[in-house]
Amino acid sequence: MPRALVTGASRGIGRAIAERLARDGFDVVAAARGQRELDEVCAEITAAGGRCQPLVLDVSDPQSVAAALLGADVDVLVNNAGIGALKPFMETTAAEWQRMIDVNVNALYHVTHAVLPSMIEKKAGHICTIGSISGRSAFVGGSCYAATKAFVTSWSESLMLEVREHGVKVSVVMPGSVTTHFNDHVPSDDDAWKLSAADVADTVSYVVGTPPNVLVHRAEVRTLTVPHGRARR
Repeated sequence: MPRALVTGASRGIGRAIAERLARDGFDVVAAARGQRELDEVCAEITAAGGRCQPLVLDVSDPQSVAAALLGADVDVLVNNAGIGALKPFMETTAAEWQRMIDVNVNALYHVTHAVLPSMIEKKAGHICTIGSISGRSAFVGGSCYAATKAFVTSWSESLMLEVREHGVKVSVVMPGSVTTHFNDHVPSDDDAWKLSAADVADTVSYVVGTPPNVLVHRAEVRTLTVPHGRARR
């Protein structure tokens, strides 16, 4: 049974991806910082007939990642963990800035660097990172967050060019507005027009399910209609 490691899997998009990949037949390793939420995710996946292992992990901590993933052998890595303090630049604290860089950027190095060697050795594997269309569409309050997502796009393409000759696929999935609790936002009826987390998970499922000789490197997924006056993301 193929194994998939999903970071930020305790809720939102990450949880939906873990659930979808389990339905697709993956043995899922669900990683996040909260034990209780991870246990809930894995319990639901197991009850539905899937396989899931919780992994309590702070992906921004290089020592913890190295210890937890030493010798890890996974077929698919979904780099989903991400945070965003969406506020004007002059209102963003140094701590908020650093935390976004640590989770959205540096964690990509820690986690991918740990699992990529085994993929290269067996000449198979897939690195799929969740980006955002904000990585190429600036917005007020996104000076750091949007920049981290631009990094995701550039890093993913560079890595793809490096490892494709080893049989390893690299993809980036770029959603538009999604109904989740991201950035402490509480979903409401006003969010009905947005993508659901399941919509993004379906896209990831498609991307990692392509035939061995096919690579979907970049997938941008948006809601079809946007209410008048809304930012078109």
